[in-house]
Amino acid sequence: MRTLLFLLEKEFRQILRNRQIVRMLILAPVIQLILLPLAADYSVKNISIAVVDNDHSTTSQKLIAKITSSGYFKLTGYTDSYKAALGMVEQDKADLALQIPAHFERDLVRENTDKLYIAINAIEGTKANLGGAYLNSIIADFNNDIRVQWQSTLAATTTPPAAPSSSSSTASSSPSPSSASPTISSASTSASTASISSATDDAPQISVASSNWYNPFLNFHLYIVPAILVTLVTAMAAMQSAFNIVQEKESGTIEQINVTPIQKHIFILGKLIPFLVMGIIIFTLGLLVGWIFYGITPLGSFFVLYVSLVDYLFAMLGLGLLLATYSGTQVQAMSLSFFFINIFNMMSGAFTAVDSMPNWAQAIVETFPPSHFIKIMRMVVLKGSGFSDIGYHLAAMAVIGLFLNTWAVLNYRKTT
Repeated sequence: MRTLLFLLEKEFRQILRNRQIVRMLILAPVIQLILLPLAADYSVKNISIAVVDNDHSTTSQKLIAKITSSGYFKLTGYTDSYKAALGMVEQDKADLALQIPAHFERDLVRENTDKLYIAINAIEGTKANLGGAYLNSIIADFNNDIRVQWQSTLAATTTPPAAPSSSSSTASSSPSPSSASPTISSASTSASTASISSATDDAPQISVASSNWYNPFLNFHLYIVPAILVTLVTAMAAMQSAFNIVQEKESGTIEQINVTPIQKHIFILGKLIPFLVMGIIIFTLGLLVGWIFYGITPLGSFFVLYVSLVDYLFAMLGLGLLLATYSGTQVQAMSLSFFFINIFNMMSGAFTAVDSMPNWAQAIVETFPPSHFIKIMRMVVLKGSGFSDIGYHLAAMAVIGLFLNTWAVLNYRKTT
């Protein structure tokens, strides 16, 4: 125990003596946690749209106004030529082109049916998908407005049937006017058609009342900030622990330590505990940044969070130690660290849903400690979950950490 304390004192002095490391470990994660959630926003806004208005009617103007006032679209082109609008899409000046046909309002009134043509730039798949969905939703909402207006007009102009003139005469009444009202339905593809068809007033309607649990206002920062904090702790734990041990190899001091009576597990603990403490400090600063800049306060227990953090750092520091045993220089350690960190960032559920991945990918992700800790963070921060809810993820991280550390220690003994 006394030997471990001397090693810890030596490691902390070495870390604090290097101010560049302190800045990198403390300031860099804080700055990244402030800036990244502001930039990493899943909502698609400012979608450029070019409108081909061949009708120039009141109805077409109302439709255009509804689209541009939604907050998602900005009108970058208004023309009578579909070729010109498609040219704007080809030149990346517009993401979508909406063509309103001639006699749009007249056909809608007389025949209760017409078609809109939508061309979508599908190079950016996510933007094309969401942009088309937004536009279809706006057109459907616009159609509902037309139906309400149409039905109100019919109700105002319909004359009630006359009362029978005598008890002996047969009661008769003239049929009421048609109650068909225009309805807009749309389908989105890279070049799609939005059709307008008729529907009757007595068609059954379903109303849906929904509520958003755990994130009532759909605040994106509540979802992304905990995940980004996990990625920052991951980078520090895996990379810096590997760099620290490899640096000892490059300087030759590790050979001197190997010939001393210091037991190798004591030496490894002396190398990993300082970065365990640094990980806790970075995590605490991240929680403070989330509270100060984004108003995020965990609903669950801080004790649950920090126990989960220690479990997670046990696994990630084991990975760093394992990478160090296979690296002879810091460049090799950096390359291996970046390889795993990039995979963790892309596949652990920080930015993409794990449930949307193929089954084989989900099976691989189960072996990633960051995926389990990201789930724990969101469950504790948003739902207030306790140990009973996150027990599986804690056990998974503990098993993975035990496997990585055992592998690293055995490989360290063989190579040094």
